[in-house]
Amino acid sequence: MAKDYKSVFDIIGPVMVGPSSSHTAGACRIGKMARAIFGDQPEVVNVYLFESFAKTYQGHGTNVALAGGLLGMSPDDERLHESLLIALEAGITIRFIPLEEKVDHPNTARIVMSKGNRKMTVTGVSIGGGSAKITKIDDISVDIAGGNPTILIFHQDKPGMIAKVATILSELHINIGSMKVDREEVGKDAYMVIELDQDHLATSLDDLRAIESVRNVMFIQN
Repeated sequence: MAKDYKSVFDIIGPVMVGPSSSHTAGACRIGKMARAIFGDQPEVVNVYLFESFAKTYQGHGTNVALAGGLLGMSPDDERLHESLLIALEAGITIRFIPLEEKVDHPNTARIVMSKGNRKMTVTGVSIGGGSAKITKIDDISVDIAGGNPTILIFHQDKPGMIAKVATILSELHINIGSMKVDREEVGKDAYMVIELDQDHLATSLDDLRAIESVRNVMFIQN
């Protein structure tokens, strides 16, 4: 059976600055999604690299791409090759730490970000063709592709949560392209990944944050 391609970029690859779609474009998207999830520009970042990323991160520019993403750059940004210098001039410390540990995917980066007293760990993988996904936020396993603008909601698993979220999004005139819901176990930690149809979010998500049992709401645009 022929592969189901979602876009022409699945065939010819992404528009990017760098030698490798997996090690450059995908890595940049991991960094950019991690920054969006953190919700701010981190001051100190430790990037732990695994398997293929660990072996070739300097030669393939994975370090440059991850740094660019952490600065909010896209894979086709002409400033990408200067990202390490830009981060240094901005007072942002980024360390790259290759590890020998085996993981589920060879192109894996675990990004530990901090600013003041805030700290967050985001793990992402580059899955080929310039695409990437986030697989873990702190200790919570997730599955976020980031191809479309996405709302990520962490909440306690309770009846009616999906209906409350859908009602508020409807009132805000935000159209849901797709929604994925998962949970640790009944009544425990749960999350929603909501991909949107529109390219930009023109309204606050504070109404979602005000829902009882919602712990955090993030907007990811990659």
